[in-house]
Amino acid sequence: MAETAAILHADLDAFYASVEQLLDPSLRGKPIAVGGGVVLAASYEAKAYGVRGGMPGRKARELCPHLEFVGGNFKRYQEFGDKAIDVVRDFTPLIERISIDEAFADVSGSIHLFGTPQEMAEKIRARVRDEVDLPISVGVARTKHLAKIGSQVAKPDGLVVIDPATELEFLHDLPVELMWGVGPVTKERLAESGVQTIGQLAETPGRSLERLLGRAIGGRLTALAWNHDPRDVETHHRARSVSAQSALGRKPATEEVIGPALRHLADRVASRMRKKNRAGRTVTARVRFADLRAITRSVTLPAPVSATVILAEIAEDLVATALADHPDESEISLLAIAVSHLEEDAALQLELPFELDGEERRPGTEKGAARWVLDRSVDAVREKFGRELVGYGSVALDDRRSVPDAFRELAEKEL
Repeated sequence: MAETAAILHADLDAFYASVEQLLDPSLRGKPIAVGGGVVLAASYEAKAYGVRGGMPGRKARELCPHLEFVGGNFKRYQEFGDKAIDVVRDFTPLIERISIDEAFADVSGSIHLFGTPQEMAEKIRARVRDEVDLPISVGVARTKHLAKIGSQVAKPDGLVVIDPATELEFLHDLPVELMWGVGPVTKERLAESGVQTIGQLAETPGRSLERLLGRAIGGRLTALAWNHDPRDVETHHRARSVSAQSALGRKPATEEVIGPALRHLADRVASRMRKKNRAGRTVTARVRFADLRAITRSVTLPAPVSATVILAEIAEDLVATALADHPDESEISLLAIAVSHLEEDAALQLELPFELDGEERRPGTEKGAARWVLDRSVDAVREKFGRELVGYGSVALDDRRSVPDAFRELAEKEL
């Protein structure tokens, strides 16, 4: 952890919507939303009307009748995100990218080259504006958690530098929902106990907080409320995806074959993601027919997922779509699931109504969170007593269906 305010958190503003306005100048200055049935991202012009990411499209149109929806292009988002992070990389090799549009940077070793951390942040913002033509907000602080909060306070298109001498004074006046890991459910529980600011959380007795949120979460939030965050900027390579496949021979393309196979694969993929504290936004399913022709279908979600059953259900929908597009195919020989655009799975904090049926598929809802909690319980039992001891009734637990994880890790270098 830096002893001076030398950690930057750079975060592109209203990223998806900003890219769309850049690609189509006619959208600039107008309230737009990326998505359709659900708002994946909103421009600042739309946010002024109360439109927010995760909001149903119908409600968004009620708030802003002249709201324009655009479909979105993840490849272009990746391109622009890469360009912006590359600007940050010019100032330091100590980069930890945590999503497509944000990254931490430790610039303590670059001061003699580029000036103070504040001066570097100013240069980064100017270059991203000039070279990428996108707004970016930057927080500068002594710790990662505080730098991330700083970038949120700086939005839109701003810079906040937090002096170590006054960091608690700055931190404790802020609303508790700015903390990394405090989502709508946690915020509501804290509010019921009279905790609305980070300072109030910091002064809450540890036992009271643990009873309210659980020992692990309560202890972590207390530490962060006092800006005790020893995490360094991690620069090691992280896997871009994690996948599993199952060769089936020649099997009929029926639910009796497809369902158990996909649930088994989802169990392998999701448990490996959770073991490394990862979740992913893009789910891809691959189907190979009896004649060895293969097709893929994928979906990019507004929030990352790592729950086994959620992943299995999404994969089943994708495979069903693929088969519906090829009605003449009656046999399959292989199924595979891949999850990409991985992120740190810090907490269940986003209540985003996916454009998918069912509350249970939304990680931030009570039902969605319950699935994740159950997964963690299963993971704990498996870690202590072995993978074969426990599993889901809906998941095929026959390990003969796929390569053991120990061999897969050596061969694929994933996660």
